[in-house]
Amino acid sequence: MSDTLTLPYTAREAKPPSKRIPVAVLGATGSVGQRFVQLLEAHPWFKLHEVVASERSAGKSYGEAADWRLDTVMPNDAAALPVKNLGADLDSLLVFSSLDSSVAGEAEDDYANRGCVVVSNSRNHRMDPDVPLLIPEINADHIAAIERQRKRRGGRGAIITNPNCSVVGLAMAIAPIERLYGIEQLHVTTMQAISGAGYAGVASYAILDNVIPYIGGGEEQKIESEPRKILGRWENDRFVDAPFRISAQVNRVPTIDGHLMTISLGVRNRNSINVDQVREAIDNFRGEPQNMRLPSAPKKPLHYVAGDDRPQPRLDRDREGGMSVSIGRLRPCAILDLRMVALVHNTIRGAAGAAILNAELLEAKGLLA
Repeated sequence: MSDTLTLPYTAREAKPPSKRIPVAVLGATGSVGQRFVQLLEAHPWFKLHEVVASERSAGKSYGEAADWRLDTVMPNDAAALPVKNLGADLDSLLVFSSLDSSVAGEAEDDYANRGCVVVSNSRNHRMDPDVPLLIPEINADHIAAIERQRKRRGGRGAIITNPNCSVVGLAMAIAPIERLYGIEQLHVTTMQAISGAGYAGVASYAILDNVIPYIGGGEEQKIESEPRKILGRWENDRFVDAPFRISAQVNRVPTIDGHLMTISLGVRNRNSINVDQVREAIDNFRGEPQNMRLPSAPKKPLHYVAGDDRPQPRLDRDREGGMSVSIGRLRPCAILDLRMVALVHNTIRGAAGAAILNAELLEAKGLLA
């Protein structure tokens, strides 16, 4: 077990705040909450100041309350923090949420109405009409919706969300193709790691020697709707979804981390399709985090991995500290136009790392002041 996780951010950081910004993590004892704690330990802009969990954990130290399951040592500073009950007053104005959806909606609204900026990994507010669903490499301009949301709330508080863990990988993989040719339709089949269900989410007896062709909580519906908002536009004070159609099938598979997906898609401008051009667009794909040199932004958000049997979760999920999406097997599709395989680290780029990158964008744009 190592002491720390190797992350993209080092001396590449640009325009840091004058001092590290204190932050709180809601749902800090869960699997994604632990990722937040891990990733914030050495963050150059943000400092973990408060941890919040259920009434069962409140009053204990974080070291006592959290059943730490990551492959790095629990940070000493985090272990000493007292766990606050959900709903408690917070000193931090920047709040990361990894709450279960059963409580996230009301709790996140409550903290935003108190003036906190809530950067959420939970699903409850992703499709709200004035809440950005952010992947900064794709739709950083959607943060313009925050102004409308703040007017509605009557203060400086706001909620910003990151997508479903599989959607992060899917949307990033198809974004260069959407820009080149326009997407008309796509089909995606996911093979999702057990960590996406939380530590107690899938019984070992149920998943060993098995694949479960269903994931609850509206997983397929999220995959079919969220990319359209992400790849759409913020226009005339409202979100306009991208017009393509998505069909999704999801599976839980016995890998620990890393969601793998096979994608087939049809494009609008099919007469101009060139696989080499798509490959080049993937290699050259960059966005606002790279242009602004945000601390945890990967140098290359997309990595094309050569080889007939790549990407693979065990070999490719930790690329650039888990913040890059790996793509492989790009080729023509016999039914639609193109097909490929994509892989995303579901608890880093697909969850806590995505939220932290979103918060960095907000700070760099002056929206945390």
